[in-house]
Amino acid sequence: MRNSFLFTSESVSEGHPDKVADQISDSIVDLFLSKDPEARVACETLTTTQLVVLAGEIRCKGVYENGAWVAGAREEVEATVRATVRDIGYEQSGFHWENFRFENNLHGQSAHIAQGVDASETKDEGAGDQGIMFGYASEETPDLMPATLDYSHKILERMAADRKSGAAPFLEPDAKSQVTLRYANERPVEATAIVVSTQHAVDYCLPWAADGATGGDAAKYAELRDYVKRVIADVMPAELLTENTVYHINPTGRFEIGGPDGDAGLTGRKIIVDTYGGAAPHGGGAFSGKDPTKVDRSAAYVTRYLAKNIVAAGLARRCTIQLSYAIGVAEPLSIYVDLHGTGTVDEGALEAIIPTLVSLTPKGIRTHLGLNKPIYRQTAAYGHFGRTATGDAFPWERTDLVEQLKAALGR
Repeated sequence: MRNSFLFTSESVSEGHPDKVADQISDSIVDLFLSKDPEARVACETLTTTQLVVLAGEIRCKGVYENGAWVAGAREEVEATVRATVRDIGYEQSGFHWENFRFENNLHGQSAHIAQGVDASETKDEGAGDQGIMFGYASEETPDLMPATLDYSHKILERMAADRKSGAAPFLEPDAKSQVTLRYANERPVEATAIVVSTQHAVDYCLPWAADGATGGDAAKYAELRDYVKRVIADVMPAELLTENTVYHINPTGRFEIGGPDGDAGLTGRKIIVDTYGGAAPHGGGAFSGKDPTKVDRSAAYVTRYLAKNIVAAGLARRCTIQLSYAIGVAEPLSIYVDLHGTGTVDEGALEAIIPTLVSLTPKGIRTHLGLNKPIYRQTAAYGHFGRTATGDAFPWERTDLVEQLKAALGR
């Protein structure tokens, strides 16, 4: 490892247009799984000014059967979409949960995909597509996540909570954050730069806003800036914030138009925000809008689960795991473990042990982690990883393999 370097990760809030799309797509996944645990869903969402469009392939008992919508199901889909946007907080002239135009272009799953994926008397359930998936863990934070991403998420999550509670009424839903840390000997030692751009109420900006528009109130802008700095101080360890830390808060000067009205949003465009903030490889597949038979989602979850347990067991300070699959084939084609020179065990030994602890077939992963449940809407903002495992939520964050790993390695 280099002795000293800078590293940066970003996050976006639940009101960011791409995250609005992700949450809508996952609300549809949850709706269908609540009706049918074996539902097949691939739901993509487009959001723009006063418009939401769904497209994709589905199969679900009680919702879409024999190539047709069940009575009342289309209306339930639309109600779910509008409730999701309402919960995020959009009641603006350019994007309002109650009156945006809505298009539902979901249709039946391809029979050719279904025949490769579904189990039969002669074969196990196969992967829904080919691809590679990565999982990662690092002991940088208590959540075993990269610190730059962890703090970026938590800054925005706190701001959203304050907006919804009324503690920060000048905030609007769209926001972005970015944290740059200086590392020494693999450890974060100082925040060198923190960026927060948040949509705001009228006049909470500087009078000389960069877009040349009139309006703005320097006192209100100072109130917003002071609030954001307090959030940062509450979220981040005090020792990381020094006299050298540079803050960029709404650096363009004005951010009143935001969300889908300010920029179109699409499902699956924030895959690095969703995972490890650039600290680990990514196989390229998005998560949101996909039921757990899709290995883009379920295999990424199980690799995080395995990597986190390896680090939690004290077998390495950092761990990356890769799996690969072929469409219609149940077992993974390869398993790869990289401990980045921080391990106390042989990586090849872990590669041999992992399949004895967890079945890595699509069905085995879903069964072990309990993924056939409506648990996905909450994953679609502030990261899929590094979250608290409670009840059915975020089961891939459990560390219940620690003792089994140690026993298998004779520890």
